[in-house]
Amino acid sequence: MGILVLVFLFISLSQHGDAHGPDSCNHGGGLCRVGTCISGEYLAQYCFEPIILCCKNLSPATTES
Repeated sequence: MGILVLVFLFISLSQHGDAHGPDSCNHGGGLCRVGTCISGEYLAQYCFEPIILCCKNLSPATTES
């Protein structure tokens, strides 16, 4: 019974509103996080709305040569 609840929850989260999924977030340079973004990041979209957020850095990463 517990497995069915988890499957239902996963399907519900993945099909909800603006849920883009982790692949979309990762390809856009973000990271999926549970709850809130850390300092220096902003909410760009949702991996699985409203629980798992797609967070991106406020400033673009700089590379040193």
